[in-house]
Amino acid sequence: MTAEKVRVYELAKKLELPNKEVIDLLAEKLKVEVKSHASTITKEEADKLTNLIKSAPSAAPAKTKEAAPKVSPKAEVKPEKAQGPEVKSEEKQEVKREDRPAFQPRDGAPRRPDEQRPPQTGQRPSYGPGQRPPQAGQRPSYDNRPPQDRTGQRPSYGPDQRPQYDRTGQRPPQAGQRPSYGPDQRPQYDRTGQRPPYDRTGQRPPQTGQRPSYGPDQRPPYDRTGQRPPQAGQRPSFDNKKPATSREGLEVSKDPGRRENFGKKKDKHKERETVLSKEEKLEQIKLLELKKKKRELEEQEKEKEKITDVVISAPLTVGELASKLDSSMSDVIKQLMMSGILATVNQTIDTATAKDVAEKLGFTVIEQLKEEEKEEEKEKEVIDESKLQSRAPVVTIMGHVDHGKTTLLDSIRSIRHKIVNTEVGGITQSIGAYTVRIDGKKIVFIDTPGHEAFTAMRARGAQATDVAILVVAADDGIMPQTAEAISHAKAAKVPIIVAVNKIDKADADPDRVLQQLTEYNLVPEKWGGDTVCVEVSALQGTNIDELLEMILLVSEMENLKADHAKNGTGVIIEAKLDKGKGAVATLLVQEGVLKVGDYVVAGNVAGKVRALLSDEGERINEAGPSTPVEILGLTEVPQSGDRFEVVRSDKEMKTIISQRKEEERTTRLEAIAPTQIRKEMILQTQQETKDLNIIIKANTHGSAEAVSAAAQQLVSKQIFVKIVHIGIGDISEADVMLADASNAIIIGFAVKEDANALRIATNVGVDIRKYDIIYQVLDDIEKTMLGLLQPEFKEVETGTAEVRQVFSIGKTAKIAGCYVLDGKIIRNKTAKVIRDGKEIHKGVIDQLKRFKDDVKEVASGYECGISFSKFNDIQEGDLIKVSIIEEIEREVLV
Repeated sequence: MTAEKVRVYELAKKLELPNKEVIDLLAEKLKVEVKSHASTITKEEADKLTNLIKSAPSAAPAKTKEAAPKVSPKAEVKPEKAQGPEVKSEEKQEVKREDRPAFQPRDGAPRRPDEQRPPQTGQRPSYGPGQRPPQAGQRPSYDNRPPQDRTGQRPSYGPDQRPQYDRTGQRPPQAGQRPSYGPDQRPQYDRTGQRPPYDRTGQRPPQTGQRPSYGPDQRPPYDRTGQRPPQAGQRPSFDNKKPATSREGLEVSKDPGRRENFGKKKDKHKERETVLSKEEKLEQIKLLELKKKKRELEEQEKEKEKITDVVISAPLTVGELASKLDSSMSDVIKQLMMSGILATVNQTIDTATAKDVAEKLGFTVIEQLKEEEKEEEKEKEVIDESKLQSRAPVVTIMGHVDHGKTTLLDSIRSIRHKIVNTEVGGITQSIGAYTVRIDGKKIVFIDTPGHEAFTAMRARGAQATDVAILVVAADDGIMPQTAEAISHAKAAKVPIIVAVNKIDKADADPDRVLQQLTEYNLVPEKWGGDTVCVEVSALQGTNIDELLEMILLVSEMENLKADHAKNGTGVIIEAKLDKGKGAVATLLVQEGVLKVGDYVVAGNVAGKVRALLSDEGERINEAGPSTPVEILGLTEVPQSGDRFEVVRSDKEMKTIISQRKEEERTTRLEAIAPTQIRKEMILQTQQETKDLNIIIKANTHGSAEAVSAAAQQLVSKQIFVKIVHIGIGDISEADVMLADASNAIIIGFAVKEDANALRIATNVGVDIRKYDIIYQVLDDIEKTMLGLLQPEFKEVETGTAEVRQVFSIGKTAKIAGCYVLDGKIIRNKTAKVIRDGKEIHKGVIDQLKRFKDDVKEVASGYECGISFSKFNDIQEGDLIKVSIIEEIEREVLV
């Protein structure tokens, strides 16, 4: 059976004490911790606390000034509550007189309440001679004593001075008997019971007698427990401050609780509970206000921190745009409708439209992705100068086609295996990198193609080089691709060395070449400029050593250095797909070291390096700065010109690739809309526009890029060239299926097709065209486009006949007897009837007869009969001219 429980507030009500005081007593006396007045304690604990309070001694230490007047007759003195203030009151305790015993109240007699005073009946005793007269006005202070400061210990007084009293709230106990009074003095009252209450509702009744006088040592003690007895007048306080009085002239207590409850009979316990509940309510209100202010501050901070800059780098749905802008769907859709676009929440809008909506909603669109990439590149470019070491120069050979660039490189390499011998058509169609050692010094050469279709290759070579060699044929001079190479080199801000080649030819004119160079701000040194010019003959090997010396001199002046300790970075020179090796990329390491087993990221392609091959085909374990190398292990064929870098782990490599592929997809989606718009514009201008769909397969990425660029440059108003797919490697079965589905032709450049692809292409009728030279590709694509153009027709006269006699057959039919003047007359062909130089009829010859026989044609010098359907107005002397419509072959794209 569980013990009986008692609520704290019930116990406090029973003891007539405040809840807080009971909680304090429980914690102090019984070591019982409770949280609030609604908590419960056991019946034993309640009884124990009750007994402790009732068993407290009556002569306990005095309470504070504020609590003494409110003690109930039923409640005992609570020494625990008065412990704290008692220390303060003891500091102000005055020195008691030792010659006068303290008054001791009788046991069992309750102390009369201070709030009331019993009425005085009868005459007040008169004073004898020498006694103190009654005070009718302002009562002066004793012995004209000045006001005393009560903040410290009062000084002691002599026998004739005023004694000090206990001011803690209770009358001091008396040690002896109270002195007796004379017959005219105030009588003694029975103090065994309760004194009757005083009527304090009105004025104090007048005192009719004389106040008895006391001796020096017989003056009765004054009650200093908190309120002085009423006087006829007002006595100034000891601090020279006049006490506040009520309208009845009574002194008002400084205790606010006493002022409020003065003259009221109210339960103290209920009053204190009410005060506490009000305080709690105030605290709750304050807490709510604090929370509200805190919420408002947070909202203000959110307003301050509200995003005003937004990055929009890809097409996105309306819902995604609203979420990115932290705006409502209705606001975004409203702006779209105002722009004339009706879009739903899940509909995708392009980047330009999304940016326009964001700007109208007050946001600033920033290009963060590009800026971040630039910052990353800048961070990567921070190099520790102490770790830099010298590196070999990278030299790019540039110039016009057939000016001897590759021959010059072969002459420099001085090997039997000539590069020129391996090239189809005698021209370079791919970029290559080679290493040459001269007197123990290493030089890396990059050979670029000179054909106009390989502009991108020349630009990549210029960006990856330290020195550019401009090869110009002495017999041809500056050509279009030569000027383009000069522009690439200047854009890359690299020094240019001019090699005037073919000086051994009879019609060579080097001075004319030097003069042409000045037009491009390249002034030779021998003419006072700063451009190094060397006259060479690549075929004869003339002045090759001088050219190499100039290359090394210019390289030393550039002070080329690189960090050999960091992870490898560089540029992709060329890439291809090999049947046995897979994706193969030719890289030029520019910084750091590339090792076997490294994780490499190149553009949108990545992989782990399985093998490194030098330019001579030898396997190596690592490649330092300024080293061309082929790598195996990439998952796909990368794009030429992309930069590569070595990353720390496979996880980082996959993260970078996923981000870049997402950006590529976004770019591709953005490019679709402009293409469609261009196509629609062409359709509007030309109602019959044809598409030429092309699938390009090449041996290297650079070649495929060149073919694609050249095909797209063939512009026509009636033909729209569309590159369906660009691939690296041989033509496969998948390429044929794609061509069949898209109605495209397959162009293979320096590649082959497998047996299955050829068989399927024959069955489905897919056209596969293979080429080895870039000229052939461009010529054939142009012919194909000409074949797709709308044909042109012209009218050609075949013969003329003169009408010499008209024959009538029946009532309506007429036959013209004619003589063929020139050419031949053909049946079922269009003929014109000319009379007096004017055409009066044009129609098809219905019948053609030679005498009575029907014939197909009649030659010049013969007679024949001609009749027209639905035309009989034929007269003698008319000329009949027969013509045919012939198709003219298109030769120029329009």
